[in-house]
Amino acid sequence: MVRLYTNELNIGYGEQLIVKELSVGIPDKKITTIIGSNGCGKSTLLKAITRIISHQSGSVLLDGQDISKENTKILAKKMAILPQTPESASGLTVGELVSYGRFPHQKGFGRLTKKDYEVIDWALEVTGTKDFKFRPVDALSGGQRQRVWIAMALAQETEIIFLDEPTTYLDMAHQLEVLELLQKLNREQERTIVMVLHDLNQAARFADYIIALKDGEIVKAGDCEDVINRDVLKQVFHIDAEIGRDPRTNKPMCITYNLLKGENTHEKEMTPSPIHSLTGS
Repeated sequence: MVRLYTNELNIGYGEQLIVKELSVGIPDKKITTIIGSNGCGKSTLLKAITRIISHQSGSVLLDGQDISKENTKILAKKMAILPQTPESASGLTVGELVSYGRFPHQKGFGRLTKKDYEVIDWALEVTGTKDFKFRPVDALSGGQRQRVWIAMALAQETEIIFLDEPTTYLDMAHQLEVLELLQKLNREQERTIVMVLHDLNQAARFADYIIALKDGEIVKAGDCEDVINRDVLKQVFHIDAEIGRDPRTNKPMCITYNLLKGENTHEKEMTPSPIHSLTGS
């Protein structure tokens, strides 16, 4: 099932197009990851889908409605986004920061209701941050802060959560902690998760659906088997990768790779399709 999709989306800054004629569907109640080299348009696409930036042409549709015409508060009840570098929470306690997620649900003067406090406590409990409720956000470790920001997104009570590189600056243990939390939210609460990841093996391990971008266009979209393979990685990252199997998940994983130097790979590259279905065709 697809509730959210883009149709011939063009996004740019000034006269420079970053994302070009992009049409893709996001599978509902699944984890989708977007991969690609730096500057390929991953974050730009995420920002346009969540209406942080405007697109030049095309459309983003959610439940059949163009999000550019949607009321801001109504849209904020449907989708939440955790940017790559969240705004500073200097001086705020964990509980205060998470309470900001209740903004779309507040009326009048914006005073928190009993329901708001219940949702805030639930979000803290689910993310394992309840013990930090009265601590300053600045006093937490990187992994703890990231979980608090996720708690704030959860407090919005949206069905779709977008995250732009949620594991950036975290060590391996904290990266795994955050990704396992997102996987738990998806499996137990059926939240649709859409995130940008740099690590190919993390993308393969946790994603149900992967979108591979290059120069603002989709090279391939599909499940891990469709995307994590030598041909796709050669085109997207210009590398010669050895693909094996994760012994714990049996999903494909990149074991090692070499840069392709001085080799013209364009003749072997696949032509991106104008529209990608959920089968990646």
